[in-house]
Amino acid sequence: MKKFILLQIFIVILIAACTTGKKTDSLDLAIPWKFHPGDNPAWSAPALDDSRWVTLLPTKWWEDQGYEKLDGFAWYRMKIMIPSSLQENALIKDSLQFLLGRIDDCDEVFLNGMMIGRNAKTITGTTAPDQDFIKERGWWNIPRRYVLNVRDPRIHWDKENVIAIRVFDQGGAGGLFSKPFAISMVNLEDYVKFDFTKSTFIFGENNTLINRKFFLENHSGSIGFEGVLSINVISWYDGNVLFHKDTLVSLAKVGKTETGFSLQADPSKPCYAEIIFKERNSGQQVKEILEIPYILTPAVSKNPKINSAKVFGVRPRSVFQFKVAATGEPPLIYSARNLPPGLKMDPANGIITGILKKKGDYTVQLTVKNTSGSATADLKIRCGNTISLTPPLGWNSWNCWGLSVSDEKVRQSADAMVSNGLIDHGWTYINIDDGWEYMHDKYGKILTNSKFPNMYALCSYIHSLGLKIGIYSSPGPKTCGGYEGSYTFEEKDAEAYSDWGIDYLKYDWCSYGNIAPNPTKDQLKYPYLVMKKALRKFNRDIHFSLCQYGMGNVWEWGAQVDGNSWRTTGDIEDTWESLSGIGFDQNKCSPFSAPGHWNDPDMLVVGWVGWGPSLHYTQLTSSEQYTHISLWCLLSAPLLIGCDLSQLDAFTLNLLTNDEVIAIDQDPLGKQAGMVRSNSSYCVWIKDLEDGSKAIGLFNLTSSPLEIPVDLKDLKLHGRFHMRDLWRQKDLGMVESHFEMKVLPHGVMLIKIAK
Repeated sequence: MKKFILLQIFIVILIAACTTGKKTDSLDLAIPWKFHPGDNPAWSAPALDDSRWVTLLPTKWWEDQGYEKLDGFAWYRMKIMIPSSLQENALIKDSLQFLLGRIDDCDEVFLNGMMIGRNAKTITGTTAPDQDFIKERGWWNIPRRYVLNVRDPRIHWDKENVIAIRVFDQGGAGGLFSKPFAISMVNLEDYVKFDFTKSTFIFGENNTLINRKFFLENHSGSIGFEGVLSINVISWYDGNVLFHKDTLVSLAKVGKTETGFSLQADPSKPCYAEIIFKERNSGQQVKEILEIPYILTPAVSKNPKINSAKVFGVRPRSVFQFKVAATGEPPLIYSARNLPPGLKMDPANGIITGILKKKGDYTVQLTVKNTSGSATADLKIRCGNTISLTPPLGWNSWNCWGLSVSDEKVRQSADAMVSNGLIDHGWTYINIDDGWEYMHDKYGKILTNSKFPNMYALCSYIHSLGLKIGIYSSPGPKTCGGYEGSYTFEEKDAEAYSDWGIDYLKYDWCSYGNIAPNPTKDQLKYPYLVMKKALRKFNRDIHFSLCQYGMGNVWEWGAQVDGNSWRTTGDIEDTWESLSGIGFDQNKCSPFSAPGHWNDPDMLVVGWVGWGPSLHYTQLTSSEQYTHISLWCLLSAPLLIGCDLSQLDAFTLNLLTNDEVIAIDQDPLGKQAGMVRSNSSYCVWIKDLEDGSKAIGLFNLTSSPLEIPVDLKDLKLHGRFHMRDLWRQKDLGMVESHFEMKVLPHGVMLIKIAK
């Protein structure tokens, strides 16, 4: 046994040395750990025999490694020697850090049986962390970094150490995940950091003058640094340096300096800024790559253009509202031929309202005119049992405002959706997430809290703009934020939603996990069947969004409980790791997507996000945001913007207003794309469209530009095809058997081919 442990320690050190290129600069912990579900304080003890524990990778949730139904406590353990050479080789020799990725939800970390860090206010017995902590912090989203002084007696230098992590998970994904997992000395890059999240790129006239501010910060508190800040702007395609700037910088022990650059550039030609701070005495440096936004969507024409979905579903005798989305130089005049009895259109704003009493399909010819001309398009109105025949387009308050959402912020978001023109491209829903609820009164009626003084008035205001409004609840007694849920009040809540004028319900599992802690498939279905029955008692079409993070392969049965969409995953974050991990894992759900029933890989993390009330600009690069929108459209996913709509910068607005890209998401066939080719460098997805054409996404998974080859025979396509770049809205000519496209790091080429 001792020989085995020594061999294991040697392998860990060897891996760390090979990974860093320097002898024991850091110890790699991203290797299998010992794992055991349950809870016992004795499991932190160094002498514990964990030889019969299973092994799990710390970079993936335990659900992805065979523990799908595990909620509550579990422990991870790792044995590793910490060599004193770590300290000897370091620039900064006073502190040792333990980098433990991220942990869902809360954790206590022990070194050699003694606690060195905790991310929770209380973890006691078998109870959950206190609700105040749950409401105040997104604890699962915090990088775990625990720092000890090198003289701390809990560190056993040049000897075996035991790291033990006690984890508590409350529903959804659980355990250790993300990166990095390592032990290292605190170094320059841990103290000196670039902060790009407080601002974004500002485009000048014609989007050619680009300005960018950012901060260089020192977080040491004890050491000042001096050095040179170098900025090079480089073309992705030819490597030419477009801009260079060197600045002498002096950073106080606790301080920051604002800096930046300004350059004249073609916004359609991608480039990046290489930003380096080089410390004067040691020569060590901190480096970041900042991709400069490139704008692809062409400017909106003055000529009228109809951008609405081609099909709309409504149930008989339900309230009907449909806004014709159209662009063109105002004023626009709207008209509709062959409207069925019971419906009427307002010619000034293109809003169709009324009630249809009879089932059937009705084809309506829409026309939009201005002084530059006119445009026509057919709208198929299908009156039957199925609504949401295309995925919903809209906004949700959570990724922006979190629990700080209010009536005022919702109204501001609705006003912004109209004023910035998103409504003209089909964006429709304004959805209130958690944080509006107060309590049920003695009659069972749900009451709103002081942030929402009059929900009926708010709904009426949203509808007057031509938009729709959504709301949030949980089948459990409490929501995820600790507010009032719908448990045992389902019919009363459904009645309130109908009376107020709600169009969308996000129904989040949350505390129902306490009622069904280890649910069977029937138990997973049950609370949604209860709310389905309640919603159907009222003549109002409410999109029913199941939010339970993909448990029990919800895509296989979501339609059976009347779900119009269902979350297939845990919450998304504004990182490439989260985006790619969620987005490229959706192929398994593809067969279950159909009109009225959509797989939902969570909301869009573009623009200013932050989960409220503090916001930061998304950490995704421009290319990653193009990948985000392209992939979600190929997946026929609900597109729910999560950012502050009142702060839409030129890039984000351009990203969200490409009608040819949105049309892929809104295609009436409603067939989700499938992944047809994948390796470690790239993947290719293809989607069948109603008119017989195909949408194809070529995704670069690497951090360098990449030529991606495509053989049409591999896609089971034969003959000659017209090819079109959807983001640039540009024809690319004919293709017959093979083509290659250069794709930027973590970027995409989204094309459409047709006979």
